[in-house]
Amino acid sequence: MTDYTPRLLTGTDGVLRCWWCGEHADYIAYHDDEWGVPAASDQRLFEKICLEGFQSGLNWLTILRKRDNFRKAFKEFDFEKVARFRRSSVERLLKDAGIVRHRGKIESTINNASRAIELTEEFGSLAAFFWKFEPELHPTFDGKVSITVESRMMSKELKKRGWSFVGPTTAYAFMQSLGIVNDHLPGCGCFETIETARHKFKRPC
Repeated sequence: MTDYTPRLLTGTDGVLRCWWCGEHADYIAYHDDEWGVPAASDQRLFEKICLEGFQSGLNWLTILRKRDNFRKAFKEFDFEKVARFRRSSVERLLKDAGIVRHRGKIESTINNASRAIELTEEFGSLAAFFWKFEPELHPTFDGKVSITVESRMMSKELKKRGWSFVGPTTAYAFMQSLGIVNDHLPGCGCFETIETARHKFKRPC
């Protein structure tokens, strides 16, 4: 049996948590209240897959601290609205210091909004598409797994449909954060809570 104790941190409140959230209050709150909680909201799913794309090459904490600015800039990630952004919108966003000003990632988000509309037409919802990649079994997370068979499949399917900035590492981070897998470490104070939430969660179809 794997000993995860070295990969867990004890907070000042005495709670054991996954090592990656460190001692940052906002990161701890994200870990405790959001990471791994199963979600079926298309708007939430679209937001997360886009923000994971913006994170590419950066630290998630950077994105987390700019998340409210991203939401304002991208109409709360309502993909019907984002799909209507034009070149002038890109130029405006490139001047917005509150977000990551990367032309490729901004244009990708607008492109992916149109692709999201197409996915909802094909599958009925984004949730129905994304949750079909939930694995029956997956490697126990130890902080080293960043790509799985399922995340490769998700990435391949998205790219085939014209999405961008959705590589297999991005896809797996997305799966972890939205509860498609529970990668809180055994012993983490959130592990059982997420297991229970996933057990009760009604999978979209």
